Amino acid sequence: MAFERRRDGFTITTDAKAFDLDAIFEFLNRDAYWSQGIPRPILEKAIERSLCFGLLEDKRQIGFARMVTDGATFGWLCDVYVIETHRGRGLGDWLIASVLEHPDLRGLRRIVLATRDAHALYRRNGFDALPMPERWMAIARPDVYANGAGA
Repeated sequence: MAFERRRDGFTITTDAKAFDLDAIFEFLNRDAYWSQGIPRPILEKAIERSLCFGLLEDKRQIGFARMVTDGATFGWLCDVYVIETHRGRGLGDWLIASVLEHPDLRGLRRIVLATRDAHALYRRNGFDALPMPERWMAIARPDVYANGAGA
């Protein structure tokens, strides 16, 4: 059963049948600094294997969030966006709060994310800097899509 929230003509849903994959792909491939150039098959695989939240105005896709999680201990919040024409209306806060209210995510021990410019949004929703960043490591491959890897 899909998780759903409604407010003032907007809907947040986990029902993948309601998602407009063309709109999500267009935004993430073209407009998002973190995923420009992502091949559509890679995005479709990521969506299929994650817990995703569509933000809709009527049936129009205006936002999205994706949680990569084991559903028990850990989650990585990513691919969060609200289209530019709908920013500044509290929809991003509502989207993040709704993600965190999902029953499968309430008991997670740790949820992480990375952002270049939306720190205030995430702080309002309980996120903070990593408590011990010296313990965290990563493999970063910023050109992986350009090199055709993973396709």
